[in-house]
Amino acid sequence: MKTNAFVLIFISLLALPETKGHQGLMATLFVQKSAEFYSNSVGIYNSAMDKLPALVEDKNYTAALEQTSGFSGKPPAVILDIDQTVLDNIAYQARLIENGKYYPDGWDAWCKEEKAYYIPGAEQFLALATNLGIEVFFVTNRTANLEEATRNNLEKLGFSFSTKLDQLLMKGEKAEWTSDKTSRRQLIADDYRIVMMIGDNFGDFVSLDVNRSSTAQRNEAAKAYSEMWGHSWFMLANPNYGDWESAFIGFDYGIPRSKQLEMKLNALDQQR
Repeated sequence: MKTNAFVLIFISLLALPETKGHQGLMATLFVQKSAEFYSNSVGIYNSAMDKLPALVEDKNYTAALEQTSGFSGKPPAVILDIDQTVLDNIAYQARLIENGKYYPDGWDAWCKEEKAYYIPGAEQFLALATNLGIEVFFVTNRTANLEEATRNNLEKLGFSFSTKLDQLLMKGEKAEWTSDKTSRRQLIADDYRIVMMIGDNFGDFVSLDVNRSSTAQRNEAAKAYSEMWGHSWFMLANPNYGDWESAFIGFDYGIPRSKQLEMKLNALDQQR
């Protein structure tokens, strides 16, 4: 019965026009239109702001797994991801649906438009961190060719970058700066005590080896850090995309999209 139901759903989805049956339609509408998304995002950032002053005062605390000793005397810093953490790219997702396309089609062009808005709550958090004298670092997997556009976008929204410090650490900016953000977190940890991290993907907090594992393994790893969530790690749920989705297909992006959809349907659990 379960298999037959999946087959019917699968056939129905394939029969829809691409713009109507696009896998991201409901997720995009949720982020773009719902009061629930706004409330959740503001709530996460409000909670982070509540925690931030005490974390700055606690010289013996670090939020970074890469930072294990010798950090108590270092100045405080926070690390934030960019996309769907600080900058809202939901208009790009809507374009993909309207045009029947999928990422990365048009991604660089969207970034270079420099039109993304702040995610709800992000502006207030950045202002508080700056007022508390905390150094703000953005660790993003946007590629290095998009650094200028990303900087311009954030400056248009009112964020002021330091003229003496690289606060925007892009994927590929250095040879060792791969999709795994560990080396960039480590670089920041060399000079700063990392008091908080905010992102929309598990890899914004842990190494790539932990992040890019099976769904079950990722969930077990998340449970292992239960004391961090809502204390110094803040996750903004992103229903549109992320490694949570890629885990269903074993991070094999060469699999045809029809097969990917079938694999996702087969992952549904009707028992819980």
